[in-house]
Amino acid sequence: MQPIYTSENVVPAYQLNWGLTLHWRKQPIAEGEWIEELRKVTEPDGVRVLRHRCISGDMSQFFVSTKPNVSPSQIIRSVKGRLQSIVRFRQPKAFQRNYCIRSIGSATRSVIEDYVAKQVDRHRMVDPRVQDQLIKYQKTFLDVDLSQPVMSAHGRYWYNLHLVLVNLHRELEIHSQILDELSRMIEQVARKYRLRVSRVGLLVDHIHLAMGCVVDQSPQEVALSYLNNLAYAVGMKPYFQFGYYVGTFGEYDRGAVV
Repeated sequence: MQPIYTSENVVPAYQLNWGLTLHWRKQPIAEGEWIEELRKVTEPDGVRVLRHRCISGDMSQFFVSTKPNVSPSQIIRSVKGRLQSIVRFRQPKAFQRNYCIRSIGSATRSVIEDYVAKQVDRHRMVDPRVQDQLIKYQKTFLDVDLSQPVMSAHGRYWYNLHLVLVNLHRELEIHSQILDELSRMIEQVARKYRLRVSRVGLLVDHIHLAMGCVVDQSPQEVALSYLNNLAYAVGMKPYFQFGYYVGTFGEYDRGAVV
């Protein structure tokens, strides 16, 4: 079965920012010797190095932005691998294996989760019966704590996404059977792809999701998984616009690092 939504026919809107910490084995090489070269060589990877600072003697912290097709694990490989290549004659094995990466957004996790949870109040329906019907599709999963890091083999990460999907032609869907199928599939996709959904805002013409993701999944993969699986749930037809919004968020906003 061919997917309806692909990277070729979907146009995303996005704001994806990350904080990456790498550990040097020895004294860090001065930023002035490599920062501009690093920016040039990571750009083709879809990774833009915005800022860098050294802290605690052996740690480098990077603030980066990415395109939706880039996963956090690819960010680490791009920045660490490209920088190792640049400084290889000075330090052949410059970095330790451990790392820390965290998603950062224009607002903090608590603000985003609260925003998603209150969608039904922000977009009130004229018909009170429809308004009451939508309440059951606004879900909060208290067992999912996106403030906590996930541990991998060589590091820890916070990888949280805010995903918004909009109905095709902004059509209003008020049939409970369809809304039930969409609600069911949202949770099924989360289980299948190991996504930790904390908030769901399912409305008549769009959907908001706040979730934690796996380090080797790109935002694009997550968005396309939801677009195609939700389309399948309602008859394998184009149900959403051929686009989406995806943004990172975490315990810190961009104001804390810029």
